[in-house]
Amino acid sequence: MKRRLIFAVLSVLLALSLSVGGVGASFAAEPEIYSIRVGTTLAPSHPYNLGLEHFRDLVAEKTGGRIKVEVFHSSQLGNERDMVEGLQLGTLEMTLISTAPLSGFTSDFLVFDMPFIFSDVEVARACVDSDIGQNMLDGLSTQGIMGLCFFENGFRSITNSRKPILTPEDLNGIKIRTMENPIHMDSFRVMKADPTPMAFGELFTALQQKTIDGQENPLAIIDTSKFYEVQKYLSLTEHFYAPAPVLMSRLFYDSLSADLQAAIKECLLESRTYERQLLDEMNAHLISDLKTKGMEINTVDKEPFIKAVQPVYEQYTGTGPGKIPAELIRRVRDFKK
Repeated sequence: MKRRLIFAVLSVLLALSLSVGGVGASFAAEPEIYSIRVGTTLAPSHPYNLGLEHFRDLVAEKTGGRIKVEVFHSSQLGNERDMVEGLQLGTLEMTLISTAPLSGFTSDFLVFDMPFIFSDVEVARACVDSDIGQNMLDGLSTQGIMGLCFFENGFRSITNSRKPILTPEDLNGIKIRTMENPIHMDSFRVMKADPTPMAFGELFTALQQKTIDGQENPLAIIDTSKFYEVQKYLSLTEHFYAPAPVLMSRLFYDSLSADLQAAIKECLLESRTYERQLLDEMNAHLISDLKTKGMEINTVDKEPFIKAVQPVYEQYTGTGPGKIPAELIRRVRDFKK
């Protein structure tokens, strides 16, 4: 009797176990949700951030909500160098920055910072999207960073509060904020300006207090950062092209499945196109807008500026730390769309 009772109890427990197992097997395990914080130093209305918001929406849709992106603008997550270090440490998932902080990893990135190296934006975009740009992004992998693609900041021009800049000689004695980029600083030094590196988050106040005379940035930054409130003169020198690499922590990237990695790349490429279109649309009306906001704007003959900065090419061409191979400079200079 006892033996039959034990057998009956065991049979019921086994049936319950199989029943529960059967029910559980009919449902897939809940997918893991990944969060991506992506930081920039620019204003929320800049195409950088609008492009990243587009990416946020695309990747949420494509992954069925498995990846949630939050965009932090205006240096909320630190300056560019802070964010790059965060990627390496795995304390930040993603950022969109200038190329300046990357020159410490490989001086090849400096080639895009050479003055007047690109004739127009179409050639510049085609070059950074080619194997030339991709090889540079891929080279960051050993440093704990995944280079995914290039967004864009545009061509940089000069503003200041003292006078119109029509020739290189007009820069003599002008104290101008630059990024902490040796080529940028040396380009202004050879034109007798006084380049002063400064974090972007500190720039508006420095211009407002006149501790510096001027700065150089693309039109979209001049507008969205409201530099027209503290700068009178804008000279359309377009001396540097500014690609903007989108970077991800390799620790985070490697934690994702192959399908999620592919989704991120696909959505970023679509967002890159969207961001550049926004920039083109803004640039089409920004000159007239900035005039309306009180800036005095002048075009310049670029040839004297190009001639003035040729010593920078001689200084940075070569091999070794801080030098750019002559062949890489040639390939970028001669690049055809």
